[in-house]
Amino acid sequence: MKSSVFEEPVKYRQVVVVDDQDRRLGLMEIFAAHKDSGVMHRAISVLLHDAQGNVLLQQRAATKPLWPLSWTNTVCTHPLDNEDYLDCAVRRLGEEMGIAISKDQLHTLYRFPYQATFNQQLSEHELDTVIVGKYHGRVHPDPKEAAAFKWVAWADLQQDITHHPDIYTPWFKLIANHPQINSLFGQV
Repeated sequence: MKSSVFEEPVKYRQVVVVDDQDRRLGLMEIFAAHKDSGVMHRAISVLLHDAQGNVLLQQRAATKPLWPLSWTNTVCTHPLDNEDYLDCAVRRLGEEMGIAISKDQLHTLYRFPYQATFNQQLSEHELDTVIVGKYHGRVHPDPKEAAAFKWVAWADLQQDITHHPDIYTPWFKLIANHPQINSLFGQV
């Protein structure tokens, strides 16, 4: 079954293939990079929070080929070839969530590799760059990207992931359990 993510314009249908040190190895068609066990490629995961430490989550659209209707971080996507990670975050926050934010409001926290199998045909295999930022403005998601959104207190999110892990994307569960994220939101 085809999905909208694999039918995007050509520049969005390619991912940047990398090694575990984030060295560019080339480009690959997006579906091929996610087929079977996947080929490692660049990704970003953006997590916005407010001054009280609530984080903005999105529920992935039903048309997403991987983890549809699962809850995840504010935005997750693939940078374009030669696109700066923070520029990618600004672009996709606008496209996916209708959020206008400047690059200087965001910062890269860390990067991690992961691999997760969705079904017998599709998987994720990404070198994911985690980007965080503070935001308190309007959210207007594109329904082709996000079915819903919500602001959640960090402690409540941690409890919900423990009690309902199957409703969250695998990469977001890894992010939510990372010491740097927990340190950050423990101080907000």
